Amino acid sequence: MSTQLQTPTREAEVRRKTKETDVRVRVGLDGDGRSQVSTGVSFLDHMLELFARHGLFDLEVECRGDLEIDDHHSVEDIAITLGQAFAQALGDKQGIARYGSALVPMDEALCRAVVDLSGRFYLVYEVETRRQQIGNFSVELAEHFWRSFAEAARCNLQLDCLRGRNTHHILEGTFKAAARALREAVERDPRVVGVPSTKGVL
Repeated sequence: MSTQLQTPTREAEVRRKTKETDVRVRVGLDGDGRSQVSTGVSFLDHMLELFARHGLFDLEVECRGDLEIDDHHSVEDIAITLGQAFAQALGDKQGIARYGSALVPMDEALCRAVVDLSGRFYLVYEVETRRQQIGNFSVELAEHFWRSFAEAARCNLQLDCLRGRNTHHILEGTFKAAARALREAVERDPRVVGVPSTKGVL
């Protein structure tokens, strides 16, 4: 009788509770894009739902935050928790592609994301927008979201908008591009033996 090796499921759940927020994130890297998101920030809910769909990540996000002050603490802590969940789900990163990139058009906007799951944090964010607010989401927090995510996930993430005018389109394009780049980077490559680094560790 032959035995078939089971591929480990790459999932993680992280809870972050402070005096300002209570956040729970569950992520499955090998999913089909299902999501259940409730953050209190409607535009961020929309961005995380499409992030899951285009990355093919199964994603649950719950946040209770001090939105009576503003959206900063919620957006930041969600990003930190999501990054930590990604890092935990990746584990030792054996057999992954490591690098990913994507170009995504969103009407007049064209956005690019490049990621290296290197274990070292770096963010380049070259995204210019015209509006300051979308609903109860402060547009300036988009960069802060990705900085917090990349630092917690310990990755090099570079995001830029090559062209675009509509702020909603631009931010949606960056979230979709980041999702597709991360999807490519976390993919298992059967030709990769061990960790894809000459250092032997990521």
